[in-house]
Amino acid sequence: MTPNKIVKNYVYIKQQITALLRSTSKTVKCIWLIVFISYSFSFYDKSVDIIGVTPGYFIAPSFRIWSAFTFCFLETHFWNVCIDVIMIGLCGKVIEPLWGPTEIISFFAIVNVGVALLSTIFYLFIYLLTSNPYLLFNVHIHGLSGYIAGVTVAVKQIMPDILIVKTPIGRISNKDMPFLTVLFSIIFWLVGLSYSSNLVMVMSGIYVSWIYLRFYQKHSSGSIGDMSESLDFASFFPTSLQSPVILLANTTYNLLIKMKLCKKRSQQKEISEELSGVSVNVLGLDIQDKERRKQKALKALSEHLNKNDLPRVVGTVTPQKIKNQSSTTNSENVLETITTSVETSSLLSNKQKEYTITVE
Repeated sequence: MTPNKIVKNYVYIKQQITALLRSTSKTVKCIWLIVFISYSFSFYDKSVDIIGVTPGYFIAPSFRIWSAFTFCFLETHFWNVCIDVIMIGLCGKVIEPLWGPTEIISFFAIVNVGVALLSTIFYLFIYLLTSNPYLLFNVHIHGLSGYIAGVTVAVKQIMPDILIVKTPIGRISNKDMPFLTVLFSIIFWLVGLSYSSNLVMVMSGIYVSWIYLRFYQKHSSGSIGDMSESLDFASFFPTSLQSPVILLANTTYNLLIKMKLCKKRSQQKEISEELSGVSVNVLGLDIQDKERRKQKALKALSEHLNKNDLPRVVGTVTPQKIKNQSSTTNSENVLETITTSVETSSLLSNKQKEYTITVE
């Protein structure tokens, strides 16, 4: 490679990095900076014991509770740092515009602290069964593996069925990413490419993220949590694995209710509240809450138009009172079709309007 080409490539890479930094939020930049600084500490032999979570030191008599807030920033391999930077950047581009910086920081903190606590409890439980001191003092929990796994759940919530790639064995979409993350973590652990702690962190991250998004996340519309079917914990896994997963999810839900940490809710109640009076407050709907419904409804609208040989509507849609023209048309499909049509045309408006839909 000639010196001129080297200079041109250097200038191009520098321009791309500069453009990326300018378009990235301050929240993402701060996390990146802390990750890079913490990586420099990894060359110190005792940094993993001090910054990372060690189950035996997390409890009495050491009580290194602070490690639950610092472990996530420490990576001991540069390729882990690169993965962290990419995933945090994607999180800033995809999720932060919908949630805002405050919610992104809250999600980051809750998931990572939850991973530290849940992973520690897991190793303490295994120690009680095996009495192996290695599990207490030679296992070190550190890095953002748990958080990255938790991000796959958040992306699934926002965009539940976006095709990623087609393979000979089937299509892979966003809804498959939590399970694939666990699957690849298991494979890497079995072939010796990662530690058991990474696998435990990944599973803990998915579980903590699901609990938070399912029951506790506050939305700008005033609603709390997300009881939709697309966020069922069992839907993260293949059908053959769903029975034990459903048992785990129901046990967690009932435990939270008994501890009065969560109010009892149901999917039927959520749906009835949305459709009560068959009145849809279009611009009152929270965009991030309704994104996945819009994705499904857009597909339903396209199928409805094609089925009835109607021209595809492009552009604005005039809201009006619509009645069911055919006794064979399902009312739920009509509601989804109308909701989507109105949403896609009126989300750019700054005035809130209420549209009443009558379905006979």
